Amino acid sequence: MRSVIAAIVAVLVLAGTARAAPAPQGHDYLIGDFRFRSGESLPELRIHYWTLGAPHRNAGGEVDNAVLILHGTGGSGRQFTQPQFADVLFAPGGLLDPAKYFVVMPDDIGHGASSKPSDGLRARFPHYDYADMVTAEHELMTAGLGVAHPRLVMGTSMGCMHTFMWGEMWPDAARALMPLACLPMEIAGRNRLWRQMVIDAITSDPAYEGGDYRAEPVQGLRDAENLLIIAGSAPLPMQRQMPTGAAVQAWYESELPRRLQGLDANDLVYAVASSRTYDPSKDLDKITTPITWVNSADDFINPPELGVAPAAAKRLKRGRFVLIPASADTHGHGTHTWAAFWKDELAALLKRSE
Repeated sequence: MRSVIAAIVAVLVLAGTARAAPAPQGHDYLIGDFRFRSGESLPELRIHYWTLGAPHRNAGGEVDNAVLILHGTGGSGRQFTQPQFADVLFAPGGLLDPAKYFVVMPDDIGHGASSKPSDGLRARFPHYDYADMVTAEHELMTAGLGVAHPRLVMGTSMGCMHTFMWGEMWPDAARALMPLACLPMEIAGRNRLWRQMVIDAITSDPAYEGGDYRAEPVQGLRDAENLLIIAGSAPLPMQRQMPTGAAVQAWYESELPRRLQGLDANDLVYAVASSRTYDPSKDLDKITTPITWVNSADDFINPPELGVAPAAAKRLKRGRFVLIPASADTHGHGTHTWAAFWKDELAALLKRSE
């Protein structure tokens, strides 16, 4: 009997393992004499990136199975290993199964293990913007990995905005685009305001010392993270998660210290400020690649009531716009990382871009 039970347990363990995504591999790519749009430069820019699977070359020798996935502000490529994303898409048999696709997930400039202010330059680090970040992504893929035509470029939040930029800057590059949780317009209004408030909260803290702080400006970072908590929130799931005042207090007392752990003030200021020049609205007509753009109705950062998406979507020649309805199960802006809500749209996009 014990041997039978042990065998059953072993089968269950193997079944559970089969549904889990494999662990990614980390790499570094170095770009010499990288020149930023600000006029500043670095003698060497490090782009760290994570990969799953291996490149496949077609009869012409081109890599034809590369998938580029781009993270949001303050994130890193490794964030896509979270089960709500990875175990849906990267598990065996998933839509982006590494047995079929070569998945590339960079840490953008200023993020993760890529070059950033906290490496030592602090506030003397070049003032990068989204165009610099996208240029580095493109160089990683083309010069670094030999990928001229990604099978798919997709991104969440900031990565969503980068995806629109990819479609405009290199219209013939990617075979499919999937931007998740953004709007293709200048960062203005409330969206620009809360970002400015985050920056000012940090830089106005006397402990910031112009970016040459001896210890992290804790009060400024606390105020900044408070704003970021609200920006990423959604009312229905939060009400369900915290139905009483005591529950709110307990969550906040646990959550804020977790968010502050390991945070660097300059890195955050630079990351939030990098959106300042973003505005793809003028060139949406240049995007000819099949594109499925997904937003969620409970997104504080990209609220549907602005009415931007329907008009913008009409300018996408081969585009489809999807708005996920708000519910107690969605996650506001963060719905972009819960693949169960939009995986069917990804499947349809891959099919129509074959």
